[in-house]
Amino acid sequence: MTAIRANSILPARRTDIELQTADGVALVGEVALPADREPVATIVCLHPLPTHGGMMDSHVFRKAAWRLPALAGIAVVRFNSRGTASVRGTSGGEFDGGVAERFDVAAAIEYAEFAGLPSIWLVGWSFGTDLALKYGCDPSIVGAILLSPPLRFSTPQDLAVWDAAGKPLVALVPEFDDYLRPAEAHEKFAAVRQAEVIGVPGAKHLWVGQAETALDEIVRRVAPAAYPLPTEWSGPMEFGDASAYANRTTAAFADVPMPESPIQ
Repeated sequence: MTAIRANSILPARRTDIELQTADGVALVGEVALPADREPVATIVCLHPLPTHGGMMDSHVFRKAAWRLPALAGIAVVRFNSRGTASVRGTSGGEFDGGVAERFDVAAAIEYAEFAGLPSIWLVGWSFGTDLALKYGCDPSIVGAILLSPPLRFSTPQDLAVWDAAGKPLVALVPEFDDYLRPAEAHEKFAAVRQAEVIGVPGAKHLWVGQAETALDEIVRRVAPAAYPLPTEWSGPMEFGDASAYANRTTAAFADVPMPESPIQ
């Protein structure tokens, strides 16, 4: 048995994909499937704010794609929203502040649906949580898991849609988040009667050192039979290089203003 490290890559069938949006934009992405079986569930990852370093390779999502197909039988769909770049490539279009990104979310859900992927969940992180709340309450998805939701772009009307739909909505809120902390999150998400708000002790907005906690909580909802995730692996293992993203952190964008939340 070998310990699973931050840069461990476990076996999977990984395929580059290109999503076509309804407004004619091509988005680059990847789907990672279990190597030796059909997936039991699917997560579609909606990444953090690209103007603050977010992309499909933001570390929690990168680790999800590297681990969850092998450890939990989960299909992981990642993509760069419009105008966003990573090692995979640069998606067409331009960042639109969460407006035209509605087409990106729709294209990702449509891909998962038409690929026949089972039990589709959205997993948003930061800006991605706003996209999930605004545009993700689709008939084909089971529910959504929100990592570090800032509630900066979503509105009370968006929360009302989720409340009416009754679909599972889980918010993982770091104790020391930069934008929304657990006590305030409980108040704001009270508008969604089925919402579950989980405060994560010691965690911060970027989930540095807490990625395993986030992945465990995702698996507990999406593929509960695989919870908790093992910390060791007995099969083949490769190792990834994340050095290309050393400067893609929130700290590097400290002077870039964030919008104010419309949810009071």
